[in-house]
Amino acid sequence: MQNIQLKLWEDPVEVIEPANDFDIDPFSYDHIIVAFSGKDSLACLLELFELGVPKEKIEIWHHIIDGREGSTLMDWPCTSDYCRAVAEAFDIPVYFSWKIGGFESELLRENSLTAPTTFETPDGLVTSGGIRGSLSTRRKFPQVSADLSVRWCSAYLKIDVCSKAISGQDRFNGKRVLLVTGERAEESPSRSRYKQAEEHKTNGKKRTVHQWRPVHQWEESRVWAIIEKYRVNPHWAYQLGWGRVSCAACIFGSKDQWKSLSEIMPEKVQTIANYEEEFGVTINRTKSVPELVALGQAYPDMRPEIVAAALSETYTAKIILEPGEWKLPAGAYGEGCGPT
Repeated sequence: MQNIQLKLWEDPVEVIEPANDFDIDPFSYDHIIVAFSGKDSLACLLELFELGVPKEKIEIWHHIIDGREGSTLMDWPCTSDYCRAVAEAFDIPVYFSWKIGGFESELLRENSLTAPTTFETPDGLVTSGGIRGSLSTRRKFPQVSADLSVRWCSAYLKIDVCSKAISGQDRFNGKRVLLVTGERAEESPSRSRYKQAEEHKTNGKKRTVHQWRPVHQWEESRVWAIIEKYRVNPHWAYQLGWGRVSCAACIFGSKDQWKSLSEIMPEKVQTIANYEEEFGVTINRTKSVPELVALGQAYPDMRPEIVAAALSETYTAKIILEPGEWKLPAGAYGEGCGPT
């Protein structure tokens, strides 16, 4: 049984303010954390290998958007085990973190505090937060916006969860920690203004923490090139036709993505549509999810065996393919549909 600890504190959610650029020497850090989900974070991990960074310094972190308490509203079922399989293939540790109750719990929050955060550590699970702050009501989907106070899913379920997992572990105290993330300038005008290197919000007297975006200036072709070089099997969503792997039901989804999702996970789409109607506020602001579905065209390469794999919580395929087996997935160079 895992050791469960409780820490009775909570950091406020913050939007990271850009700091001045500075040079990053990845070899100078004691711990390197790769925030991991899709192709760009995979490229970050592989770039660390290309640079010769010792694997003993590297660990993968994945933030589970739905949490582990039973909600299945947003995530791809296969994602967590895909992350585990990648870590196992490269013999590096993987740690999962989440807000208790996940996206759905935060979505339905009414006159209450935001839920605590749980994160895995080498010594077991730690739970923190959920006891301070102001009572408030959410009951509205995050809106399509670059403003993280409006697009609250990123702030509450990724950025804040990651910060708690860093500041809540004594193993980082007195150490130099590098958080590696995969935002690329090509994705959007907003992301083009991100710094390649900056101080992280958890940086301070207790620990040195910097954030580094090593693929920030990369074009998508370079991302796929390094994945092909290492023959890493892409996440199933790319093979179905998605151009970006975040939530299956990402709020930035295009009409074609919503149509495709409605064909392979109709219950998920119907639940979201029901919530839109209940709240009286749509995700898209101008169109409801059912309207987007009606306007969309499903991706043509959604073969049943790939759909089944994407909907499975167990990843059983090879991660490192044999020479000649790797193929560019159907979603490569497709709709990014990410943050503006």
